[in-house]
This record gives sequence, structure tokens and C-alpha cells, in this order.
Amino acid sequence: MFRTKRSGLVRRLWRSRAPVEGDGETDRGTHGSGGCCLGKTTKVAKSNAGSEAELKALTHSILKKIKEKQLEVLLQAVESKGGARSPCLLLPSKVDAKVGQQSYSLPMLLYKVFRWPDLRHSSELKRLSCCESYGKINPELICCNPHHMSRLCELESPPPPYSRYPMDYLKPPDSLALQESGERAHWCVVAYWEEKTRVGRLYSVQEPSLDIFYDLPQGNGFCLGQLCSENKSPLVQMVRAKIGYGIQLTREPDGVWVYNRSCYPIFIKSATLDNPDSRTLLVHKVFPGFSIKAFDYDKAGSLQRPNDHEFTQQPRTGFTVQISFVKGWGQCYTRQFISSCPCWLEVIFNTR
Repeated sequence: MFRTKRSGLVRRLWRSRAPVEGDGETDRGTHGSGGCCLGKTTKVAKSNAGSEAELKALTHSILKKIKEKQLEVLLQAVESKGGARSPCLLLPSKVDAKVGQQSYSLPMLLYKVFRWPDLRHSSELKRLSCCESYGKINPELICCNPHHMSRLCELESPPPPYSRYPMDYLKPPDSLALQESGERAHWCVVAYWEEKTRVGRLYSVQEPSLDIFYDLPQGNGFCLGQLCSENKSPLVQMVRAKIGYGIQLTREPDGVWVYNRSCYPIFIKSATLDNPDSRTLLVHKVFPGFSIKAFDYDKAGSLQRPNDHEFTQQPRTGFTVQISFVKGWGQCYTRQFISSCPCWLEVIFNTR
């Protein structure tokens, strides 16, 4: 039987769907404890989600109605696991699909099939700022690219209310003063450390979004793989190789967000994630595919002090966020200080 290009694309997409529990490759982004980013339980009951055959038939039916060029966009995003830059996949937002007893919008169905089988509601998601649909409310066409989305981190318990003081020096400027002067001020600098040693130069960030990675197809940003490190520790080398797609650091209207693009957890400590009166800040675990608001402008305005530091080698003072790849530290871990972590970042905000 003659097979069309469209049918071949659909088959390749189905083979690239996200694994569900029992496949041996369940998304790590759904387990956590101890100051972690908590996900919902991963068990997808087939009596609720529908049989594999029913899901396959429905997915094939929907994909075959999508234009070939759009299928190619979706395939590029899915096969590269978000590593390749893929454009938005704009599809009607009003189309509903039914799997078993559950009804899903078209975007939700694609997100479940190709990224998070345990996804229950759109409130669990955050759209990445690079997406055309970012910030838009109920558009006729909405981006359904699964890798233009992230899962929202759920902290174990919310911090107490904060006083609201403006942090105008960190928020995106409303006036055109910088443009008129021809200057582009950096909003943060990033330092990369291996244990107690800083590797490479400070990376000044001017664009609203920055990719920090070790190995990323079509990568553009702070490439840790290009830095010259003399650390021969087997643990450092192992963790360095696991950084992979790394993280995306984004300055948005409500704060600075961190999206974990890698295949392994990252660990974050920030003064705005916890009680400002606490003497010891918690370290929060963020699983692959999840986003967390690592720095909140309004909450930061009420803080009396910047983050605590375990040693005095930081390049400058001010509000910072510390991020460790793969290995955690603090009261829940064997490593008490971030300076004992193999590979980590310090994000220092420009308060001038």
C-alpha cells in the first residue's frame, strides 16, 4: 500500500510519545520530597485515560488533520526533546478530544501524549516566554508545541505573606531611557563554579532570556562545555556531562524564572522562595521539564538582607540565586554547602 509522507510523520510522532509508568522511563519530574518541587502522582489509570489502542487511534486521527509542515515542526520539537529551536505550532484552541471518560482540549492532549502523561489540568503548566502565545488570553489559535511549555513547581508549603515594595531596578523598565541613551544595562551576571573554584569569566546577561548549557543543539547563550576547566575529579566530570541542555533563565514581569531543560534535577536556593525570617534557606529540587520562579521582585523588596553565603569568594554582593546541577546540598543532603557541589551556578542581580 502506498504510504504518504503525512502517514510516516504521524507514525514517527507516535513512536516518540512520552513514556507512561511501567515503561521504565517514567518522567522524573513527578517525584520529590524535602523542600522539593512536587508533582502529582504519575500513575495513569487506563480505566480513566483510555486504552492504548483508543489513545493511539485518537492521536493518529488528530495528527492526520494537521498540515505536513506543522507535523514536521512538532516532530522536530519532540525528537530533539526541545533541544532544537522549533517554531510555534498554532492550532485551534477550541477543539476538544475525548479519551475514555476524559475530555481534553487539543493543546492538552498533545502535551499529555508527547510530554506529561500524568498531566491533569492546564493550571499545572507555564508557557515559556519564547512562545508566540505567551501572555495572550483565549486566542483563536494557540501554540500546541509541547516544548514551548513547562510544568509549574509546587513548593511543599507557601511562604508567609510579604510586604509589597517595588523593585524597579530589577523589573523590566517601562520607559525608553536606556534606548535613548544607547546603553544596554545587564540585569544579572552568571558565575559557573566547580566545587570551590570558579571556572571561566562572569557572563553578563542583557537579553531577557538566557540558555545555560553544556551541550545543546543550536545552542546560543552561556555554553559551559566551552570553558576550560582543570578539575579532574571523576564526580565533577560525571556531573558536567549530565548538564546537557541545562537551564533557561528568563526575566519576566513578575520575576526571574528558571526552566530545567536537562534530563536530571537541579537544586535552587533563593531568599524569595522561603520565609524571609528564616536563618537557613531551603534548597528546592526542580525536576526536568519544570519551571520555578526563582526570584520574585515583590517579595525581594521586603527582604532585609541578601542570600546567605557559605564562603566569601563571591564576585560581588547583592541578591543572588544559587543553582546546582544534579547534586543537592543543605540539611536534606550529605553536602552541607553548595561549595561542595560538583557543578553549580551563581546568578547575581544588578541592583544599580
